[in-house]
Amino acid sequence: MINEVALIGAGVMGGAIGARLCQTDNRLFVFDLDKNKVADLEDKGAVATLTAAEAASQADFVILSLNSAEIVHSAVFGPTGVSEGAKPGTLIIDMSSIDPKSTKSLANEVESNGLHWLDCPLSGGAPKALTGELTVMAGGSSEDFETSKAVMNHLCKNYNLMGPIGAGQTTKLINQVLCALHFMAVAEATQLAQDAGVDVAKIPDALKGGRADSAILQEFMVKMANRDYSPTGRIDNMVKDLNSAQDLARQTGTSMPLTSVCAEIHRLLTSAGLGGADNAALMKFFDGPASDDI
Repeated sequence: MINEVALIGAGVMGGAIGARLCQTDNRLFVFDLDKNKVADLEDKGAVATLTAAEAASQADFVILSLNSAEIVHSAVFGPTGVSEGAKPGTLIIDMSSIDPKSTKSLANEVESNGLHWLDCPLSGGAPKALTGELTVMAGGSSEDFETSKAVMNHLCKNYNLMGPIGAGQTTKLINQVLCALHFMAVAEATQLAQDAGVDVAKIPDALKGGRADSAILQEFMVKMANRDYSPTGRIDNMVKDLNSAQDLARQTGTSMPLTSVCAEIHRLLTSAGLGGADNAALMKFFDGPASDDI
């Protein structure tokens, strides 16, 4: 059965999600303010639309891949937004990474319009989206979760319902804390290896299968050593998620000293103009302000 899917947001992640959906049993209607990004997916078989409302009107599922809660709200409830075009009962699958409080508010507003909502933030980045191997943590009803599998099974290798609305975003914040600390640890270890004269290219294989092994080590240590900043994830997006994690920690009274230090380093790099750079650009912290190789 062919799924009718609207995709709102065709950036790095949205573009990869859209490309995967075009390769599988889905008819994709895409909207993004950047017409070049829409054209890229159109070349892969997607149908370009002029508004989010137009895309949603032709779909049973609407996937959002956007950068902030404010942008999500505008895309859904703003002029020519999703809610204007979506049929009653349409399931909105929000694959953006936003804070749990905003997610609950959006879901309540959507449901009052006769629509359904799942918060479905992801881990694995664009490379895993392209191969349908994302890890996605969902928040919402069990019925909507089961319904979503018609589409999400094309995108995910690991797809879990974590609880009611907001539970997916909360789990994603935990994921981001772990990732941010690990990115920082790999960057620090990479610099030590280079300063000590060890061939960094040999380290991932040497540590494979041991307790220090991880996907981030395997993917990023050599990338960091080579100062390869080709985009897989932005530093300013990590700052957004770490800010949300710290807000949640204040609400729960949770002490997070390592996260605080890591967040400050990310903010420092962002203030230096590196917010749009890849996570591998954490190496700039060790290179110092004189480096200009981005």
